[in-house]
Amino acid sequence: MTSHTRIKMPAGFWAGLRQLGIAAHDVIRKARLPLTMMTEPVVTTAQYFAIWQAYSDLIDDIAEGIIKLTAAFETAHYPPAVLATYHARDYRDALKRMARYKQLCPPESLRITEEGEHCTIELEWLDSEQPGPPMLAGITLAFLLELGRRGTGQPLTARSVEFSHPMGDVQALEAYFGCRIQISAKCNRLTLHRGDLDRPFVSYNAELLEILTPVLDQSLNEQQRSLSITEMVKWIMKRSLTGGRPDIQTVASELGMSDRTLQRRLTDEGTSFKQLLTQVRHEQAREYLADPSLDIKEVAFLIGYEDQNSFYRAFRLWEGDTPSNWRTEHCGTNPIND
Repeated sequence: MTSHTRIKMPAGFWAGLRQLGIAAHDVIRKARLPLTMMTEPVVTTAQYFAIWQAYSDLIDDIAEGIIKLTAAFETAHYPPAVLATYHARDYRDALKRMARYKQLCPPESLRITEEGEHCTIELEWLDSEQPGPPMLAGITLAFLLELGRRGTGQPLTARSVEFSHPMGDVQALEAYFGCRIQISAKCNRLTLHRGDLDRPFVSYNAELLEILTPVLDQSLNEQQRSLSITEMVKWIMKRSLTGGRPDIQTVASELGMSDRTLQRRLTDEGTSFKQLLTQVRHEQAREYLADPSLDIKEVAFLIGYEDQNSFYRAFRLWEGDTPSNWRTEHCGTNPIND
């Protein structure tokens, strides 16, 4: 979501580094940023990523950096959006609040899915062209498990964890998460035991939530009002395309409105749900085809087409050519799977 250009650094980050014996100015220098960053609470996405990469570079091993900093973070130093999750009713409530209020704390978002005995939480970068460093991905997923452990007071374990990049000492991470770690996966994803989501939080504080929730909801609503409905719908669609077709009822529900209201507001902005879905699929198809590691079948699946032929027909309408020929012309790769 392009409006998220500035990020507030959590105070707990610098406090956690001090506990690990790492000076803030060393991280700032390593990131090649001005030393005034130590007192500047708001940074750009690029600066935020540079700080996390610098921390990663100063630690001998990514896995060690994840585990140590996760343990060093003190709940008292969390921003209100995160603090509210630690006082939720149960683990499920906490995760839902975390996913909702993450919109106030870019540059990542969380996609939570419950199915069968599992709950999967997929980390998605709001700017697909500038993904976060592996250390930040690892810290984010570790904090989600730590949220459950601290909230319930139980030594919860994950069912599985997937990372898209190497993460250092995998055995150390497996010991921390209590499960198998998969490296070089398609995404960064934490899978929990669904039954754990019903566990009540010993830190539940209804009175505090009554104070924090309206303030956070108001901040989120103000942020969303600064965006056009078209931008928000396209962003949600891009998160929901894989392996299916997002429907207007689901998108409207995520935006907290009825499908009729959503369609009316899109009409006011000169578009429709169907037009935006076609536009998003076209944009994502071009982006995925530019990645030579993805074959055509994968691209079709990633933008919500169940069969390859439907994707071919749609792409010909968009570009006047086959996906493989377009890829060859624009990316210099050999035509495959055509």
